[in-house]
Amino acid sequence: MRWIVGMKRKEKQMSQDEKACCVGVKVGLPVSDLKTQVLMPDGSFKDIRLSDYRGKWVVLFFYPLDFTFVCPTEIQGFNAKHEEFKKLGAEVLTASTDSVFSHKAWQEHGLGKLRFPMIGDTNHQVSSMFGVLVEEKGISLRGTFIIDPQGVLQSAVVNNLSVGRNVEETLRTLQAFQTGELTPCGWTPGQKTLGK
Repeated sequence: MRWIVGMKRKEKQMSQDEKACCVGVKVGLPVSDLKTQVLMPDGSFKDIRLSDYRGKWVVLFFYPLDFTFVCPTEIQGFNAKHEEFKKLGAEVLTASTDSVFSHKAWQEHGLGKLRFPMIGDTNHQVSSMFGVLVEEKGISLRGTFIIDPQGVLQSAVVNNLSVGRNVEETLRTLQAFQTGELTPCGWTPGQKTLGK
């Protein structure tokens, strides 16, 4: 009984953002809003909310750690395709459990400048909410999430730590969702859809 009372007290003390992290995300449902700190493309630090991006498509991808081997290939892959995402009305965000200071140091010493924000998820709130946190290691799996302009999660793809993702496939998936129609296996832009 004491434990239950303690839990209720703790729940009352949790902020709205902390409560959101415990809800989790599901494809086809709205993503709860949350507040987090990012390293911006201009090198500044800023607090953002997912709701800041309402009205736009969002591609959020997680990676395990700064200063590693597979991660920079993925990040640079998304960076190289950034203009294509922008033309589709999509904002790209990336996240790891490193701090924004680590992100900045990595950009200045190896990774290079990026055209999209990097989330510093040191409290694991964002990784937990999206179900990609490897708790015993304190790092994220390689998750890629596409959120529509209404804030609904349309796609969730998660790879284990060793295998990088394909940025072209993320672009193709985004374009398929933007048709608003049924798309067959292997559909690419310009091909016929299967209708509504």
